[in-house]
Amino acid sequence: MFDVRKFFPFMGWIHEIKDPAVLRADLLAGLTVSLVLIPQSMAYAQLAGLPPYFGLYISFMPVLIAALWGSSRQLATGPVAVVSIMTATALATVVGGTALSHPELAAQYIPLAMLLALLVGIFQLILGLFRLGVIVNFLSHPVILGFTNAAALVIGLSQVSKIFGVTMPGVASDHFLSIRIGGVIQQLGETHLPTLLMGLSAFAIMMLLKKYYPRIPGVLIAVVLTTVVSWLISYNEKLGGEVVGEIPEGLPDITAPDVNIEMLLTLLPSAIIIALVGFMEAISIAKAMAAKTKNRIDPNQELIGQGLGNIFGSFTQAYPSSGSFSRSAVNLNAGARTGFSSVVTAAIVVITLLFLTPLLYHLPTAVLAAVIMVAVFGLISVSAIKHAWLANKHDGIAGIVTFFATLGLAPYLDQGIIIGAILSIILYLYRTMKPRVALLGRYKDGTLRDLSVHPELTSDDKVVAIRFDGSLYFANVSYFEDTILAAVANKPDVKFILVVGNSINQLDASGESVLHHVVQRMHDNGITIVFSGLKKQILDVMRRTGLYDQIGKQNIHATADMALKEIYQQLKLLKDSDEELFCPLYPDYLAPNYERAE
Repeated sequence: MFDVRKFFPFMGWIHEIKDPAVLRADLLAGLTVSLVLIPQSMAYAQLAGLPPYFGLYISFMPVLIAALWGSSRQLATGPVAVVSIMTATALATVVGGTALSHPELAAQYIPLAMLLALLVGIFQLILGLFRLGVIVNFLSHPVILGFTNAAALVIGLSQVSKIFGVTMPGVASDHFLSIRIGGVIQQLGETHLPTLLMGLSAFAIMMLLKKYYPRIPGVLIAVVLTTVVSWLISYNEKLGGEVVGEIPEGLPDITAPDVNIEMLLTLLPSAIIIALVGFMEAISIAKAMAAKTKNRIDPNQELIGQGLGNIFGSFTQAYPSSGSFSRSAVNLNAGARTGFSSVVTAAIVVITLLFLTPLLYHLPTAVLAAVIMVAVFGLISVSAIKHAWLANKHDGIAGIVTFFATLGLAPYLDQGIIIGAILSIILYLYRTMKPRVALLGRYKDGTLRDLSVHPELTSDDKVVAIRFDGSLYFANVSYFEDTILAAVANKPDVKFILVVGNSINQLDASGESVLHHVVQRMHDNGITIVFSGLKKQILDVMRRTGLYDQIGKQNIHATADMALKEIYQQLKLLKDSDEELFCPLYPDYLAPNYERAE
């Protein structure tokens, strides 16, 4: 039956706002988020290398569309810090600067920002439509931790010049630490005190309210108070402080991005990385909130929502957007019940653009810098990387390398995460190249145990039992073969090798080929390989390739005990005498009462 919610996900919750309690909760949450979003979006637009008012352009269409076509009811989409700085780097590399620091470049920079949003949206939409959301699994959690920590540090440091009222040298594409931050440090003696005081005041307001009155929107209070003070003391005219200035009234013109093939190919790599990083950020927030609200999250539907948000946003002069950690938390804590809260947020931004922009004229840019720094420094978590190290050294290495690579290669943050992702995959392959292999002996409770852990266990010179804890694929099949050959070399009288395969989850073409070779080689040397506990997917591969017939049905068993019972029966038949057979790996075996278990 046709399910309209597959094409219009908002149909799953729109009827709920008929409930006055839900409507009231969403109205309040939407208003609360908008009060945080408006100043934050202007700050992030500067981070993206655009004039502050472009933050308002990204704060209504992507917010609205992502809420209607995404799967999360509380995810707050819009401008985010990491995507903003990645946007600035991608575009500044192409045009040689940003529209904010070099207004003469705006005619090139702004259309490219729109094109970048379009490319990001199309890539996300394609992934969602083809249900390829799992692609973000290539970005492991430790890599994301390393990237997020480094990116937060880069973003925070990028605002230092605005706090001290000095000029950051170079352009967005210059080396971040040595050229840009190094240049800022050299200018600290020229600090503009009114600017520093304004920035520190904003810091103090936000931090104190967060500590003592966390339910009060500290960002809004800081913006309102400093803007009023700026107006009263003529901060811009008399003291030389920098303010947001005049913001064009009205909504942005609706215009299609200029699709230039040369620029499209140039921006495509950055668009793919931004799309993946943005979606990773959005889906991780959505899942965290879903764990609290018990709502179902569909990653592929979320990709569609984020993709459509970026595509529609590109027609209203927006740069790439994503889900926001801070605003989503505000939305959830404010009691948002459905995606209608984001619809309310978008509507308030529209009202602001139409009627309220003159109120933002005297907003100091140092305050916007403080807003960014407070937001991103909350993302820094050294303990999370330490936890990854304690859990697995390889994961810890991936996280640490990603951190330093991202920091050292800044502003090219995408290169840092690519290095981290590649390293993570390499370390995974390295771990699985030598999986745990255990030679087994019979324990006193009747189970087969690892001889290296329990050396007192008895073994059998004629039967070797091996447990292979890993999949058999191209990276480790040689190790499997070497293990079998080593076991045979240490026991020249061996007649049977039992491979306990309960932990083998995968068998690829390389693994099948080596198994075929090993089975044949052992057979030629008078040794039979027997398998137990193989999963259905392994048996299916064996049957399709003929390996099952080569091994023989009689040598493939459901359990290790069934396999050992068969092995010792075969050894009994090989004995010349009627003397009872010693069966150390199967002590309950009774030759006279033997009945083969099928």
